[in-house]
Amino acid sequence: MIPTAPVIDRHPEARAKRASKDDGRGPRILRGPAFGRAPQDDGKRVSCSSRSVVNRFSRRCALLSAFALLAPTCEAVAQDYPTRPVRVIATSSAGGTSDIFMRAMADELHKSLGQPFIVENRPGGAFNIGARACAEAPPDGYTLCIIPGEPLVFNQFLFKSLAFDPENGFEPITQLFFITQTLVVSAALDVKTLPDLVALSKAKPGTLSYSTAAVPLGVFIERLKKDTGADLVRVPFRGGGEAVTALLNGSTPVGFYGIANVRAQLEGGTVIGLLVDSDKRSPLFPDIPTIPEATQKTFAGRSYFGLLAPARTPKPIVARLAQEIARIVGEPGFRNRNLIERGLEPVANTPEAFARFIREDRVTSEQIVRESGLQPQ
Repeated sequence: MIPTAPVIDRHPEARAKRASKDDGRGPRILRGPAFGRAPQDDGKRVSCSSRSVVNRFSRRCALLSAFALLAPTCEAVAQDYPTRPVRVIATSSAGGTSDIFMRAMADELHKSLGQPFIVENRPGGAFNIGARACAEAPPDGYTLCIIPGEPLVFNQFLFKSLAFDPENGFEPITQLFFITQTLVVSAALDVKTLPDLVALSKAKPGTLSYSTAAVPLGVFIERLKKDTGADLVRVPFRGGGEAVTALLNGSTPVGFYGIANVRAQLEGGTVIGLLVDSDKRSPLFPDIPTIPEATQKTFAGRSYFGLLAPARTPKPIVARLAQEIARIVGEPGFRNRNLIERGLEPVANTPEAFARFIREDRVTSEQIVRESGLQPQ
């Protein structure tokens, strides 16, 4: 038997108004939701409040059903991804450390996922140009970016304004690697250890200059000067190539650079390594001590690169990329050839771990910039 549809009173206020008029039969006793009393349930009439509950329940059921249908759809999208070429924005120029690594990773992703991963270089502006291009791209998984820590955590404290939101503009996928940096001196100085450098700088005040590849490295040397009385003069350079040239010709005989950038000079003996910024000694040059070994102090602010996507990129796609990259980095051949041999320390963590690292590093970066005395430009 098909139940009779309930009769719903849609205009209780109008009914109450009509009933309140004196029609000569005396006042009526008014009942119903308009006067705070529910009508008697005769099986045929439903109050507005009851109808509202029914409608809310129906809408909630519809939403739950939609989410239940959407979940497998999202998983299916991730399983099918990618269905066309993927663009990877590199914030550095072609031939740099991150560019070389990303092209090697792109080849492996092409093999495993079946679509080309095309590296597009967007250098300049302290890495801000490439970061902005990434943040403004559609969040569909077909634009990724390999970005260092500067635009993610440092630049918001070094620039008065940025054309992108470093805190909310990106979806972290995985932290790819740390760059092992080494403090080196020209062999012409005849310096073998950090105490030797400090002593020489005091003996020749104002004559020894240095350059660094990143703000935290400069802060480290400035701390060293305060702690030891070393007399070193900072010289800024626009690029690593100029800095290494100045190191080799002796005009700026002290430098703090990526170990891969001076590997040939270290092997040839034209520069001497005094320490590395990693927690463990580099397998490339195991005789060079770490910062804790050389100074009995820790170091915060190591340089790194990560893979990110525009904010709101679907989580299943982000998770799949992170898992695939971790698998590739875990392969000994790829790991040794593209990371260890280039002075890079592999990470390949989860999206959640990378996001947490960025938040913590942003706090550290603000402290480093404040201590450096640099003012926003």
